[in-house]
Amino acid sequence: MESMGKKRPRRPRRSFTPEFKAEIVGLRRRGDRSVGQVAKDFELTETAVRDWVNRQGSTRASSRG
Repeated sequence: MESMGKKRPRRPRRSFTPEFKAEIVGLRRRGDRSVGQVAKDFELTETAVRDWVNRQGSTRASSRG
């Protein structure tokens, strides 16, 4: 029980190019992978993948006008 209370060091914040985000969103939108699977495959958080998918969806919707 020594490990209780000890926190893992935080991973430094990473930044991703718009092209990379678009690739991740595309993989999710094809429908053959879940958000969790895409996140796991690319060592991302599910929240990041979900946010990127939602942002790209709202951008597309607003550009249809």
